[in-house]
Amino acid sequence: MTVKNRISPQLHALEQHIRLLQYGTSPKELYDPIAYIMDLGGKRIRPLLALLAYGLYHRDFERILTPAAAIEVFHNFTLMHDDIMDNAPLRRGKKTVHEKWNANTAILSGDVMLVKAYDMLLEVPAEKLPLCLSLFNKTAAEVCEGQQHDMNFEKEIWISEAVYIDMIRQKTAVLLGFALQFGAILGEARKEDAQKLYDFGVNIGIGFQLKDDLLDVYADQNKFGKQVGGDIIANKKTFLLIKAMELANPQQRKFLDDWLFQEAFDNGEKVAAIRGMYDELDIKKLTEKTMQHYFDKGFEQIQDLAVTYPDGLEDLIALTEELIHREK
Repeated sequence: MTVKNRISPQLHALEQHIRLLQYGTSPKELYDPIAYIMDLGGKRIRPLLALLAYGLYHRDFERILTPAAAIEVFHNFTLMHDDIMDNAPLRRGKKTVHEKWNANTAILSGDVMLVKAYDMLLEVPAEKLPLCLSLFNKTAAEVCEGQQHDMNFEKEIWISEAVYIDMIRQKTAVLLGFALQFGAILGEARKEDAQKLYDFGVNIGIGFQLKDDLLDVYADQNKFGKQVGGDIIANKKTFLLIKAMELANPQQRKFLDDWLFQEAFDNGEKVAAIRGMYDELDIKKLTEKTMQHYFDKGFEQIQDLAVTYPDGLEDLIALTEELIHREK
C-alpha cells in the first residue's frame, strides 16, 4: 500500500475541512481572493504533518482538523504576500492573487487570512492554548524575519552558505517544525518528543527548500507549477548561486557577474546561460549532497520517539521520503 493510500483518510478529511471553511462574504473583492488561493490546492503538507504527529499518540485526528487547517491558512497568507514582494506571476500553475486582482487587494486579503488563522487556533484546548499561541507567534515572527533577510540579500553582492541556510530555516523550515510540534503537543506527547519532532521538521524543511532551489533551475516546466528559472531571472540568492559564486574561477565569476548586473536581457537566454555555468561547476550534485545531509540529520531526530502507534511513524517517514523525491 502506498503512503498516499495509508494517509488518505487524513488528507481527504483535511481537504474537505478546508473546502468548507468560511472566511466572509462581503465585500466579495476581499474574500474571493482568499477562496481562490485556498482552492489552488497544494500538497497541504503543513496541516498534514500536524495530523500525522498527533496520530503518533491518538487516532481521533478529526478533533484537531480546525487547528491544523489554521496552519495552512497562515501558510497561504505568507504565500500571497510573498508573491507580491517577489512579483511572481504564477502560483501552482495559476495567476497569483496580485496578478488576478491587484497588489492592494492581495495585501488586505492576506491580512484577513492571518486573522482567520488566529480565530481557528482558538479551538485548541484551553489548557494548551497559551503554549500553542506562544509557539505559533514565535514561528510567525521567524517566517517574517526570514522573508526580510531574503529581500535584504537582493541588495548584497555575496552572502555565505551559513547565512543563507539560516534564512531558509526561518522562512520555510520553522513552520514545518511547528506543525509537527503542534500536533505532538495536542496529542499529549512528551515535551522532549515534541521537541524532537520540531527539530526533525526544521532539518527536513531546510532540505525541502534546497530541493525547491534545485527544481527552480532543473524542473520540467509542465510539472513544476511555477516559472522555471524564476530565481535566476530575479537574481535571487539561492544555494545554487551562492555556491557557484564561491567556486567560480575569475573568468567564471566575471561571466556570472555580467549576467547578474544586466538590466535588459532575454529571460530564456539568461536562464540557459546560468544553468550552463551551474552544470560546469557541478552545482546540482553539490546541492543534492547538502540536501541529503539535512534529510539525514532530520531522520536522526526521530529514531527513538516514544510513540503509541509505530505505524503512524512509518507513515510520517514514508511521506517525507516521497516528498524528498518529488519533481515539483
